[in-house]
Amino acid sequence: MSAPTSRRRPAATWIRRLATDRAGTVHERILDALRTVILAGHAPPGAPIAVDDVAEQFTVSRIPVREALKTLIGEGLVDHEPRAGYSVARLTRAELAELYVVREALESAALAAAARSATTADDDEVVAAYEALSAAIHGNDAQGHHRESRRFHLALTGPCRMQRLLRMFESAWNLTEPQQPMSYVSREMTELLHIDHQLMVDAFRARDAESLVEISDRHYRRLQEVVAGLPDTRMRA
Repeated sequence: MSAPTSRRRPAATWIRRLATDRAGTVHERILDALRTVILAGHAPPGAPIAVDDVAEQFTVSRIPVREALKTLIGEGLVDHEPRAGYSVARLTRAELAELYVVREALESAALAAAARSATTADDDEVVAAYEALSAAIHGNDAQGHHRESRRFHLALTGPCRMQRLLRMFESAWNLTEPQQPMSYVSREMTELLHIDHQLMVDAFRARDAESLVEISDRHYRRLQEVVAGLPDTRMRA
């Protein structure tokens, strides 16, 4: 009598969201697909990442999957435990609050420079990003809210033209994004945060760097209130 065949558990639903038709090397395609899904919140913090399932999705060996995961560990998006394997990184509430302090410092520096060097084309990009964010908020689209908020803040900071600063800012943003904190914000707080966005647009277009930074500082104080109120179930013990 033959021994029973062992079977893996079915792949997590979010694995099917990994886009396999992107350009680039195998490593680049896997890396980009995993990063995109994690940042979009489709794979929640703490979700296990089965190497075999990802390899099967891309029809490759485990080697390029592990290489991609090592890169994501370096970016702070993936955790690895020798026995538990790979999982989407989780943050304590204190770690998340600290990252918002980092984001605030980097964004303030970028905004001050951006307001002085922005062009009318930059104004158009900021307004378009603000309108897309408004549509996501009014449509109660939580994931769209995160996506368009990122686009909006990057549109505001981009005109600083300081690429190293912008890369650091985007890296800090990436670390907070998998937590999807806006999914837990009250309607009242969401409206207050979005009023800040409108005021930031006005200050940016007026090239008023001082007001722009001041509004951003107030915006981050509100975000720290959001972090302080996040449920424990969203954080790592």
